[in-house]
Amino acid sequence: MTETKIKVLIVDDSRLVRDILRSIFLMDKSMEVVGSAVDPIDAREKIKSLNPDVITLDIEMPKMDGLTFLRNLMRLRPTPVVMISTLTEKGADATLQALELGAIDFIAKPKIKIESEFPALADEILRKVRCAARAKVAPFQPPEKPSAPVAVTAGGLACDLLAIGASTGGTEAIKTVLLALPANVPPIVIVQHMPPGFTQSFANRLNELLPFDVIEFSGRNEPLKPGVVYLANGAEHMIVETHRGLLTASVDDGAPVNRHKPSVDVLFRSVAKLPELRTIGVILTGMGMDGAKGLLDMRQAGAHTIAQDKESSVVWGMPRIASEIGAAELVLPLNKIGTAIGNRLFASRRGEAL
Repeated sequence: MTETKIKVLIVDDSRLVRDILRSIFLMDKSMEVVGSAVDPIDAREKIKSLNPDVITLDIEMPKMDGLTFLRNLMRLRPTPVVMISTLTEKGADATLQALELGAIDFIAKPKIKIESEFPALADEILRKVRCAARAKVAPFQPPEKPSAPVAVTAGGLACDLLAIGASTGGTEAIKTVLLALPANVPPIVIVQHMPPGFTQSFANRLNELLPFDVIEFSGRNEPLKPGVVYLANGAEHMIVETHRGLLTASVDDGAPVNRHKPSVDVLFRSVAKLPELRTIGVILTGMGMDGAKGLLDMRQAGAHTIAQDKESSVVWGMPRIASEIGAAELVLPLNKIGTAIGNRLFASRRGEAL
């Protein structure tokens, strides 16, 4: 029995980009380019007639910008979308807006030498489109106004460090978890799979929404402070350790792990090497297995660990592996993870249940 191919529609005003993407998709026998469109107006008609499984969408196009088109698409005909984004500050900001609107993932195309450098991204492009074809897509709904931070509970924190890892669908999942936390939190360290340049825009976006300070991290032996969120930059791993009696973080320029740099496994394994700390590890939606074994190391070292459940994950890859190997103490819907963390932060004893 022949496996059904993934039907891809390419939407981009650049003929060069359309041709390059088409040649890349032709490399994969599981995919079929059912058509291409030069602008959103053209795309609108082709979506109706071709019914694609996945759409690749440029952000900057004539007649209607990609974000306006995406908003309309996700409201009226939710379809998996992989954005084609430029490696610029403006492009990064627009990409984050696209993810908020419901895009599954994005590909950062080179600013120059597109013809020679874009094909080098073929493996990443094919992987992300395959992932998007399996992802959960929901109709776009305007975000609700964030609720007030959870009231501060009397007494000290029962947690020294919160570590979070995520990939596909993770920007919105991380935001949801952090918005549900109380205003007084221990240091929070996060790895979200994103390329250089995009992590700074993500940190800026979180800073607009949260009562904590959020920084894109690039330090060495930097003491970690309560009430601060440290987001790994898109070019380096992040590790935590103790230095002269202080809990610190440092960047690490080692090789990619599980294809990723920064890697969730690298962060989680560094936390697991500090069993004297009271820690919480959380693995959220994402493609692949990065972070699952590191979360297991954390649990075996005494940390409380949580994985996002299948129903609420955009892609149940990383949290699925974590749950299958016993790394997750709890498997929870996204909307309950923040509350579970908040309860743990003020638990009176380390062994108390989440």
